Amino acid sequence: MISVLLVDDDERLRERLALAFRDRGLEAIVAPDHATALDLARSRPIDRAVVDLRMPGPNGLVVVQDLLAIQPAMQIVVVTGYGSIATAVEAMRLGARDYLTKPANADQILSSFEVEPDAPEEIDFAVPSLAKVEREHIERVLQECNGNVSKAARVLGMHRRSLQYKLAKFPVKK
Repeated sequence: MISVLLVDDDERLRERLALAFRDRGLEAIVAPDHATALDLARSRPIDRAVVDLRMPGPNGLVVVQDLLAIQPAMQIVVVTGYGSIATAVEAMRLGARDYLTKPANADQILSSFEVEPDAPEEIDFAVPSLAKVEREHIERVLQECNGNVSKAARVLGMHRRSLQYKLAKFPVKK
């Protein structure tokens, strides 16, 4: 039986996904945080993992890295309600198999694990514009700075007025 570890701080979503996976014949194991996920990975073999990106304590990227350090053959899919190109690239660089944005149902998540080994993988990828990537990066840094424009400008290495100009040109989503 294939085992799937679900790491998400949202208990309702975690239990709903676990039930859906069990209905599909998989062994679903749940963990609310980084520490519990690592304890489970150390105590038993786990085939697959579904990891939420945003959680209290260490984020999902740290969980991905630490799980793969314990069990390198584990296949991991990252799911998040706060998707960005930067975190998607980082998740894939750390070894995640896929990166999905919520809401993602059990079938979508399971299809991320399914890849035919003999079929050449075709990449159908729309390259984002530089302006879009810049805007997403600014939004992410501004969010990490709790909306503080002066602090975000320092982190970005730009003048506060330049950042304000860019923010006026492309308003940040709230």
